[in-house]
Amino acid sequence: MAETKVSPLAPAAFPAMPAVAGVRLAVAAAGIRYTGRDDLMLAELPPGSTVAGVFTRSLCTAAPVDWCRDALVASAGHGRAIIVNSGNANAFTGAAGYRVAEHTARSVAGALGAPAHEVLVASTGVIAEDLPVERIDAALPSLVAGLCAPDRRSWEAAAVAIGTTDTFPKAASAPVAGTTAHVAGIAKGSGMIAPDMATMLAFVFTDMAMDAQTAQECLLGSVEKSFNRITVDSDTSTSDTVLLAATGTSGHGADRHITAFRDALDAVMMDLAHQIVRDGEGATKFVAVTVTGAAEDTAAEAIARAVADSPLVKTALAASDANWGRIVAAVGKAGQRADRDRLSIWIGDEQCAEGGMPHPDYSEELATKHLLGDEIELRVDVGVGDGEATIWTCDLTHGYIDINAGYRT
Repeated sequence: MAETKVSPLAPAAFPAMPAVAGVRLAVAAAGIRYTGRDDLMLAELPPGSTVAGVFTRSLCTAAPVDWCRDALVASAGHGRAIIVNSGNANAFTGAAGYRVAEHTARSVAGALGAPAHEVLVASTGVIAEDLPVERIDAALPSLVAGLCAPDRRSWEAAAVAIGTTDTFPKAASAPVAGTTAHVAGIAKGSGMIAPDMATMLAFVFTDMAMDAQTAQECLLGSVEKSFNRITVDSDTSTSDTVLLAATGTSGHGADRHITAFRDALDAVMMDLAHQIVRDGEGATKFVAVTVTGAAEDTAAEAIARAVADSPLVKTALAASDANWGRIVAAVGKAGQRADRDRLSIWIGDEQCAEGGMPHPDYSEELATKHLLGDEIELRVDVGVGDGEATIWTCDLTHGYIDINAGYRT
């Protein structure tokens, strides 16, 4: 990972992680951009594993995203391996970029004895620079030789290897109730986080058995509630990728335990999504923005996102300034129905506005006290319906400028 101060919102320690049966992990230092650290991660899956994917909605997709979409169609949702590099996004690299992704898949496939279209490829890092694929080729033998069943140490190594400006490795797991199966995943992401996932990669594994359609439906539903509800800076990446791999080695099928599996998947995805916000570039506060009383849930989401993305709101939060007029302005610009004269706003438990006016008992001192913490809640009721949604974000500090102004140096 880059030499940088660990986020003050980081978890106290890397979590305990289960060994998902059938998955093997390895990392290696290929020197793609960084020196003195691992920048390649390989996950091997047993034959017959199903894989589902959700990708960026950017119209300027990176070559690995295009490869993964094509591969999932060609394989009918099956996979044998996932290879990830950090430091170079292989994005905006023309037709040559796709050839590099394909070459990488074929090289891994040859080493594992798998079809090339069952190898998924992901890249993250600088855009518009050619990916030195020869460095991946050179590191591949040691990468494959290092494959082993995952434990806490190898999960952490894998999470570190896929990071860029991340300040801590991100992982989460959950048991599938009523079974011996688990869901476990790792992610990377710190900036360029919104509105459709993030500059983020996430790889989630389970030893449940399921068909490709079930895996895809579960993943799509979970992404909507987690990665698509976070924002750091309102920018959308070219490379966003979330993959769910199901090895089927636990002896339990999702068809008989679908609710329990969805619950476990949602828990892991939400945990990873929140960790990404907690590692937002320069972040010092984790912020939940909840909107109620909207015309519908999608309208509530749009309003919450307008508040969460507002630079004026985010800088006020960084300064612990209870300038809730900025929240009013963000609601008004969201393009969704809101009744000005029924608008209510809370900072933590302190009600700032009611009926479109300052609340008569509002205490700026109490609102400021809440903002001095590092876990912030903002609530808005727009007074037109029953729609509600929550978006998670962070504050905007000078640290964000420092990180991004020098990203390529």
